[in-house]
Amino acid sequence: MRLIASAVALAVIVAVGVIVGARAWHGAHRSSLERALDLAPKDAARYSWTDWAALRTALGVSGTGTEADDALLDKGYDADLTPASSITSSVDTLREAFGFSPATMSSELLTQSTTGAALFITLDDSVSFDAIRAHLSDAGFAPPSSDQGVWDGGDVAGVGPVPILGFAALDASAHLVVTSDSAGFLRDAMAHRGDGDVPAPIAQVAAQVGSPIAAELYDGDYTCSHLAMANADATDQAQGEQLIADAGKVNPVLAFAMARTAHAVRVAMAFADHDQAKVNAATRARLASGDAPGQGGTFPDRFALGEVAARGAVVTMDLKPVADSPVLSDLSTGPLLFATC
Repeated sequence: MRLIASAVALAVIVAVGVIVGARAWHGAHRSSLERALDLAPKDAARYSWTDWAALRTALGVSGTGTEADDALLDKGYDADLTPASSITSSVDTLREAFGFSPATMSSELLTQSTTGAALFITLDDSVSFDAIRAHLSDAGFAPPSSDQGVWDGGDVAGVGPVPILGFAALDASAHLVVTSDSAGFLRDAMAHRGDGDVPAPIAQVAAQVGSPIAAELYDGDYTCSHLAMANADATDQAQGEQLIADAGKVNPVLAFAMARTAHAVRVAMAFADHDQAKVNAATRARLASGDAPGQGGTFPDRFALGEVAARGAVVTMDLKPVADSPVLSDLSTGPLLFATC
């Protein structure tokens, strides 16, 4: 009996060790996007991601200063790799008021919810936070009473046209600058970074898009309202309804991601379970292979549809842009038939 008990105890220890080991492996191998999502307010509905370090590598842009920023933005726009960024039209403001720019940013995650917006910017190790503080002070930001308090730029003339940069908080130990259009929302975002788990459907789609240079991720409510065919005109709505009826059953999308690498796009859509994912993989593939009401023309005009798969509760669709078509900027901002709810 002691031998049996010992064997059972050993089996339990091994099983626990495997579980702990698997969790540790996953934690160590998460993408930059997945790690950034941990910072987001837990009520976020939309997440817009740009990996500036990967973008510079993909485009072969190096150096700092105006010329490097201009080359990065011009080439990034042409390659459809910057549509998720919230600061492409505010680079001069960033450089002058904050002392950094896309040439020295590591990544950017804009989060939006019904209660507020926050922009999480990670910076290269070469960026001095003392220099950032000096720039903010010189620009006219009112300093906080503590190192991680909120810098108030509400009265800074150059920042006024860019509300998301109106208030800033710094965390030098994490190479992180967080900005917002609301001092109160920013304080709350800083106080609760990492407190809550990323919503499961968002975590599921993020895990399936790998390490993108740019991505848009939406929760179910945002997907079903902002990508809904209800936003199309009456003629397109009627065409969409008929195409959906012909394609087969659809279920509500619980989270949506469209992610861009240098040469391809992956879409991920989370559903309630694997059975729904299997059904929707077939339906969504049919919808993504024909006309694109609400967008105009057809989807094959924009991309070649590659593998469509049900991975657990998530459907993934691999898209190859046709003739450098701007798939991410084109499809992530309006009625999208294959993301219908």
